[in-house]
Amino acid sequence: MVKKVISAEDRILWGKVARSTRPMPGRLEELTAFEDLFSLEEEMAKASPAEMLAPSSLQPSAEQPAVAPKPSGRHHPLEKPVKRKLSRGKLPLEARIDLHGMIQSEAHAMLLDFLMRAHERGLRHVLVITGKGSSMGSEGALKRAVPMWFSKPEFRFLISSHEPAAQHHGGEGALYVRLARRRGEAS
Repeated sequence: MVKKVISAEDRILWGKVARSTRPMPGRLEELTAFEDLFSLEEEMAKASPAEMLAPSSLQPSAEQPAVAPKPSGRHHPLEKPVKRKLSRGKLPLEARIDLHGMIQSEAHAMLLDFLMRAHERGLRHVLVITGKGSSMGSEGALKRAVPMWFSKPEFRFLISSHEPAAQHHGGEGALYVRLARRRGEAS
């Protein structure tokens, strides 16, 4: 594989393009890390081989900001009053999706599409039915997988919190999901 060297003009042009765009929600950390890596490559290209091997250049200096750690991907549980209102029907579930019976890849794509559309429409509380996974000795692949998916980057910016649903909404085979507010939306 041939590695193409980027010219100084291309780097300047890319920098202007990168500064004129807005990162997608949840992607700012990746952009910052990319820019830090890009500037580090430029510094290394300018440095002599002796400077690159010096121990002080291997340690972060006070001038170089450390890359911010990525969010943990953990969501807070729903507050008890909110969960109580959802379970009693005082707070409406604005949409629902039933995933049980699907294979994981199909369910992942359908869930992501459903949550993105609900988020775009400004919905706040939805029901995700995964199924209990009690048929034929199954332990519930979707029941285990869906909460893990919520911590992945593609879902993280969409979801504010999630909790197992009340018994009449599916119990352990369903989740109440609170979607994050859209940018610029009032509390």
